Amino acid sequence: MAETSERLAAAAAEGESQAFAELYELYFDRIYRYLYYRTLHREKAEDLCSQTFLKALDKLSTFRPDKGSFGSWIYRIASNCLVDHYRQASKIEYHSGIWDLPSEEDHVMDVHNKLYWEQLKPVLDGLPADKRDLVIMRVWDDLSFREIAELTGKSEASCKMAFGRTLQLLRDSVPMSILILFIAFKTTLI
Repeated sequence: MAETSERLAAAAAEGESQAFAELYELYFDRIYRYLYYRTLHREKAEDLCSQTFLKALDKLSTFRPDKGSFGSWIYRIASNCLVDHYRQASKIEYHSGIWDLPSEEDHVMDVHNKLYWEQLKPVLDGLPADKRDLVIMRVWDDLSFREIAELTGKSEASCKMAFGRTLQLLRDSVPMSILILFIAFKTTLI
């Protein structure tokens, strides 16, 4: 996938719109899941995903394959969009009329996911931040160890080892029902 991504990115940077469309198809689900697991809100994740791809299209000429893969580049953009979103959200003033706005989002699914999250959050909060991010990137974001290594600046081998040790820690300390929620939570979002 990495070679295909780099080839498509080069073609898209030269103005081939079909190449960028193919990149969008390759990465949309992964970027959406990445953003959804961090917002737990479909509409926000969709908006942030759109922003990510618009910024990627705008900045495609700055992508350098020698500095990392296209995958890690677009995840970095998504991460920056997420940080910007939370920065702006803390500055927003809410007006009473906002509750009257119609919405097409799936409130039942969001409530269902939040209930799962309430059970999973203490487990993940009990992990150090780097291990928690590793589990989220590997299990929910479906990133390869190579991609995780590029994003974290660690070696692929150390990412594999840390993931294995974290899973063993979870198996030893968490009831099996909670571990099953990891899988159930993931499948309800797609």
